Amino acid sequence: MSTRREGDLPEVWGGVECTRNRVHDRYLDQSRRSGHFERPEDLEQFAALGIQAIRYPVLWEHVAPQGLARADWRGSDARLGRLKELGLRPIVGLLHHGSGPPHTSLLSPALPAELARFAAAVAMRYPWVTDFTPVNEPLTTARFSGLYGHWYPHGRSLALFAQTLVVQCRATVDAMRAIRAVTPGARLIQTEDMGRTFSTPALAEQAAEENGRRWLSLDILCGRVTPGHPWWDKLLAAGIARCELEFFRAHPTPPDIVGLNYYVTSDRMLDERMYRYPAWSHGGNGFRAYADVEAARARPEGIYGHAEILRAAWERYHLPVALTEVHIGSTREEQLRWLKAAWDATLSTRAEGVDVRALTVWSLLGAFDWNTLVTAERGFYEPGAFDLRAPQPRPTALARMTRALATTGTFTHPVLETPGWWSRPGRLLSSLEPNRVHHSISPGPASVSPLLILGANGALGRTLARACRARGLPYRLLAREELDITSMRSIDRALIRQKPWAVLNAAGFTSVEGAERDPKRCFEENSSGPALLARACARGGLAMITFSSDQVFAGTQTRPHVESDPVAPQSIYGRSQVEAEARVLDAMPEALVVRSSAFFGPEDTRSFPVLALTTLARGESLLAADNVVLSPTYLPDLADSCLELLLDEEHGVVHLANAGEVSLAELATRVATLAGLSATRVVGRPLEIQGMDASSPVYRALGSERLLLMPALEDALGRFLRDCNPSISRQWAAPANTDAEVNFPTEDDDTRRHSWALDAGGAHPTG
Repeated sequence: MSTRREGDLPEVWGGVECTRNRVHDRYLDQSRRSGHFERPEDLEQFAALGIQAIRYPVLWEHVAPQGLARADWRGSDARLGRLKELGLRPIVGLLHHGSGPPHTSLLSPALPAELARFAAAVAMRYPWVTDFTPVNEPLTTARFSGLYGHWYPHGRSLALFAQTLVVQCRATVDAMRAIRAVTPGARLIQTEDMGRTFSTPALAEQAAEENGRRWLSLDILCGRVTPGHPWWDKLLAAGIARCELEFFRAHPTPPDIVGLNYYVTSDRMLDERMYRYPAWSHGGNGFRAYADVEAARARPEGIYGHAEILRAAWERYHLPVALTEVHIGSTREEQLRWLKAAWDATLSTRAEGVDVRALTVWSLLGAFDWNTLVTAERGFYEPGAFDLRAPQPRPTALARMTRALATTGTFTHPVLETPGWWSRPGRLLSSLEPNRVHHSISPGPASVSPLLILGANGALGRTLARACRARGLPYRLLAREELDITSMRSIDRALIRQKPWAVLNAAGFTSVEGAERDPKRCFEENSSGPALLARACARGGLAMITFSSDQVFAGTQTRPHVESDPVAPQSIYGRSQVEAEARVLDAMPEALVVRSSAFFGPEDTRSFPVLALTTLARGESLLAADNVVLSPTYLPDLADSCLELLLDEEHGVVHLANAGEVSLAELATRVATLAGLSATRVVGRPLEIQGMDASSPVYRALGSERLLLMPALEDALGRFLRDCNPSISRQWAAPANTDAEVNFPTEDDDTRRHSWALDAGGAHPTG
């Protein structure tokens, strides 16, 4: 039951990323890529968040690309009708970084009248809709389309910027006049990106120019651009007719709510000392060259902040304000921290007397390729309140936080005890802060609840700790001497001392071959220990992840194993993992059991890719099984995915492995080729004739029917070679001697090199 008191708190809105921008003759459509139009059940999930309103598209290009006479309203009818039934108020958008149907453009003088006709049709069809954003972020769209050349019509001049901006503002005015002729009380909720520009003293004039420009679309709509306004003469000089500017003065259309979109990259820093910054940041204004970088990465004082932009907009216009896009493309805990920063700002500024109406969680379904400003389809996806990398949109921790803020106004989580990366030491570019590495490696202050990571002597435990350091997650990494999972007394003592909020169990018996010789110890460490740990976590209300293995399967099928496939372990080690899974989930159904496979990492000297590369670099041949098929798993990817799922409170069994399957011989060939080594010395042979233990499953590839978080194997291998510890990578820096005769390893060498094929079933690097 909601404890939210209406009027005491700002509303919480949601939004669906619906950009349909044009790059040359190609349209990039976020709504289509998200699949939202094919999932009407998304609306139920949105409503279940408890939000009061949703920014929702009824895009001109979707409904009437060939004119109103041929408009197809079926999709909008169904979706808006369902929103009405759910009691979720739509804020309807008509153009979202778009330029209209193919026959028009942002330079077309006819666009405003045409959009107004469409807006009137929308208002007549949905007379109960009262909130509209006819054109989203007109200034930002004008910058990207008319000034920077990213989007159609790919202009790079002040004249084209001015034209595209004025056309969009006129379209907004005409559209609202048409809507209000049907719905007199309709509200204009006008959005704009509101980042602030900082600079060195030498570039103060350029920074002032950009800080004045950021208000320009809103000033135009409010009728403020008159003689004496800083942009009046500039717009006239850029070719805008005086009568066009006089129109806005005569027909002011101030927003009913000023919508402020603010990202961690919105604030910029300009610096003429370009040598201090990467080449991609170098640019200029035609008169001076300078670097343009995120203020968060270049300004010691940090970003402007949500509260400051709310105050600035209120002081300028004295109109109600709202945060209409709150999103950060980062890790899950940073998404929570960014939303908290925005929510805290809405509360603090309301307490000061600023009329803040709402905060918008944007985008509920995430977004595609905004890391390159949607100039190409590269498959880069940022999840939001829901993660689309699953058969159905999967609620994330952000959904849980959204629901809490919308219904009670409060949300707590241990990760919020640490500031976001934009406020932490170590965030500045290395050229500005040479000692940044020393700022990012602390496991966290003692007063903050940590994550407890077990397995300090294993590569997985160390990688999890490294991921926590990078992500600002306080942690404690313990060895067996500090917490023995086979002893409840030891577990209880450590939990009382450390006071964690979650436990990641990367400890256990690691050798498949050793398990056959010592089954008692194997079951004690791999089955009984995790079960005891689960009981303790359940009793203390702690989250828990433990790791299992592809060794739980028989290896007889020919497609990747998914979570619901029957287990049929062929080895003692595999049986210990099956028993562990059952006992852990019986003791703690909320626990997450991660099955993985064949670990490798940039500092894991025992992994097969490292062994293969060092062997080939020495000019020796490598005998590799060509019938052992598995899903090699890059440890940094595994660690990051586990932390995401931990925060999302996923439970049960899930498979995490890099997408793809290879034999060991294929894997050796791939890494050799990527490293610039000759792969001619890779000799593939079946495992059985190498004298290896046949009880280990031969086909062990993993897939998932629950979620697909991990990048492709090829991508992981490229990053592995890039990130390898120099002490490892220099071992294969010199090309192999491909002219020498191929010499097969001895049996002892063979066993040493290929024990990875048996022991790396998701557990080898633990300890």
